[in-house]
Amino acid sequence: MSDAHRKAKSPDQTRRALLDAAAALALAQGVAGLSLPAVAEAAGLTKGAVFHHFGSRQGLIDALCDDLIARIDTELEEALARDDGGPGTFTRAYVTCTFAPRGQSSPWSALSLSALTDPALARIWTGWLRARLTRHARTDDDPRLELVRLATDGYWLACLQGLPPDDPGALCRRLIAATRAFP
Repeated sequence: MSDAHRKAKSPDQTRRALLDAAAALALAQGVAGLSLPAVAEAAGLTKGAVFHHFGSRQGLIDALCDDLIARIDTELEEALARDDGGPGTFTRAYVTCTFAPRGQSSPWSALSLSALTDPALARIWTGWLRARLTRHARTDDDPRLELVRLATDGYWLACLQGLPPDDPGALCRRLIAATRAFP
């Protein structure tokens, strides 16, 4: 047994380590590839710790999804707070969060990738996005903004397939500019 298994951790630290490991594994292998032993090993903990905190594989997946949505909401709220408002506010935040440089444990990447392969997660992601679009309908209910969001989704999908654009920053700036191209 490694020292990581013996090192005392608070319940919150243990849960966070397990969720972070699960997110990284889901990003690398999809939700179908998540196993409790693999999550425990990646977190440097025991399989018993996974069972203690989540009860089952499905409990872990549900908690992971809830955690990713909460992290996405936090990022999005921060981006919305930095925006100057007006038409396209939500779409600019969506673009900003999607293009923001971050590691492989990005909640956006992990949940989006997992939603591609798991219908239940796809429904959760779609429900979250629909709720956000309803909430921001006053500023973002325009087909031109929908095109910007779809192009943004195309960006992360292209990156996932190993075909990122030559200059992601320039693409991000063009998409942001497109959200401001209203009379």
